Amino acid sequence: MTTTALKEPVRETSPGAARAPRRRAGRIRRLSLPYLLLLPALLLELLVHLVPMAIGIVMSFKELTQFYIRDWSTAPWSGLDNYRVSVDFDAPVGKALLQSFGVTVGFTLLSVGLCWLIGTAAAVFMQDAFRGRGLLRALFLVPYALPVYAAVITWVFMFQHDNGLVNHVLHDQLHLTGEPSFWLIGDNSFYALLTVSVWKGWPFAFLIVTAGLQNIPRELYEAAALDGAGTWQQIRRITLPSLRAVNQVLVLVLFLWTFNDFNTPYVLFGKAAPEAADLISVHIYQSSFVTWNFGTGSAMSVLLLLFLLVVTGGYLLLTSRGRRTADA
Repeated sequence: MTTTALKEPVRETSPGAARAPRRRAGRIRRLSLPYLLLLPALLLELLVHLVPMAIGIVMSFKELTQFYIRDWSTAPWSGLDNYRVSVDFDAPVGKALLQSFGVTVGFTLLSVGLCWLIGTAAAVFMQDAFRGRGLLRALFLVPYALPVYAAVITWVFMFQHDNGLVNHVLHDQLHLTGEPSFWLIGDNSFYALLTVSVWKGWPFAFLIVTAGLQNIPRELYEAAALDGAGTWQQIRRITLPSLRAVNQVLVLVLFLWTFNDFNTPYVLFGKAAPEAADLISVHIYQSSFVTWNFGTGSAMSVLLLLFLLVVTGGYLLLTSRGRRTADA
């Protein structure tokens, strides 16, 4: 008796079907490559910023003083006491924080405004080609390229009372003051800090505005000149509207940098800044590392972070709404 075995038909695989898994794997590799390249930067950002930020938030809820500095995790929990002390503006700690906040707001508004104004004016002036323009551009960027500590220490020597260059020019040569001024103490410390901040900040505004001016077609200025528009009308009707998006980002970056600036006042005045130049960054440092009350200092830092987040969010909301209105 013969048995006929049924054989399963052999399926032939087309070359296209064989290449499909390889194409899918290649596409996955291409899509995942940018994320793999970003992974080291994300890990570094996590270690440098996010982890210390989380630790600082935890410290703000602890009664962390010099007695627990060896092992801060053993400090007792204080709840919201550090925040209550910081915002109690009738008590000495809260009143000093409010004073420092007011000084910081005034200093930031003046510094950002002057940086933007000087940088924009210099960029517009350097827009047209002339002999020596490249050299002037390089000289304008020197304050921005110098290390902060080297530049501020130089200003410290220039602001000296007896042999500083500032008093030599203002008092000895120009005779604008009756006697040499103290620039690093008293009320004049605010103007000294503002001068240094504007001096090292306006080249960044100049650089950003110069880059934005390159995107404005020269034909617009030529057509406006043929229509009889003067220089100021061209700046008002062409330059400033065309730089709106650039200026929105520039002002936000300058605001965040200036409001959080610690290096300039610390190098200029040392650990104890004068009351007229007591920026909130230095004030938080003094509350943490001078009085050894790290819990209160951490609470102040968290409050500062929340304030900056609210201001930044509100600014972005207003500017985006204004941009949509202008486009409509």
